[in-house]
Amino acid sequence: MLSADVVLPCLDEAEALPWVLSRVPSGWRAIVVDNGSTDGSAEIARTLGAHVVSEPRRGFGAACDAGLSAAEAEYVCFCDCDASLDPGLLTGFVREIASGGTDLVLGRRRPQTRGVWPAHARAGNAALSLMLRRRTGLRLHDIGPLRAARRTDLLALGLTDRRSGYPLQMVVRACDAGMRVREVDVPYLPRSGKSKVTGTWRGTWQAVRDMSAVLAEQPRSPVGGDAR
Repeated sequence: MLSADVVLPCLDEAEALPWVLSRVPSGWRAIVVDNGSTDGSAEIARTLGAHVVSEPRRGFGAACDAGLSAAEAEYVCFCDCDASLDPGLLTGFVREIASGGTDLVLGRRRPQTRGVWPAHARAGNAALSLMLRRRTGLRLHDIGPLRAARRTDLLALGLTDRRSGYPLQMVVRACDAGMRVREVDVPYLPRSGKSKVTGTWRGTWQAVRDMSAVLAEQPRSPVGGDAR
């Protein structure tokens, strides 16, 4: 049976944690990275059996990096901790990687109800997807947080972004390293609470700025990879 570690960046997600952790596949380890919560998220996660890592440096990338550093399994997955995405879907991601079909699987978010994905967040994501295509040739539609890859592959990428550019930097450097990238549709559910990154136009603009800086990086090795 395949097993994996699931990194769950967390900032004040006490309401969503019970559902999210209940959906982590049996036998997999949930790594909840507490990024300065004040609502008891860390204590709730421990009570529910998760491995909790504290990361005092604020930033989505900082939390993801701390989770990756704490991971031990052959496969490492990432998922938001706000109940908008089902970590149970990651079993299919890992199976595809283990079968040799690809190296990095990304979830393309498909909203299940109106208003789930605000217009400003969708616009920012579309712009970044276009810039990513120009930079790498990858025909992706989403830079979403639900993803999986081998731990050794991720560590070899030497990811440095500690803010909202982390997910995009992972894709860019994976492509530059010749990793095969695949995008699959996943249901996007109403999140619990307000987004810390793209809940406002200002937050979306900051995320786009962070990610634009990532796209401006020079390739670390010849570009390769594909998206199917």
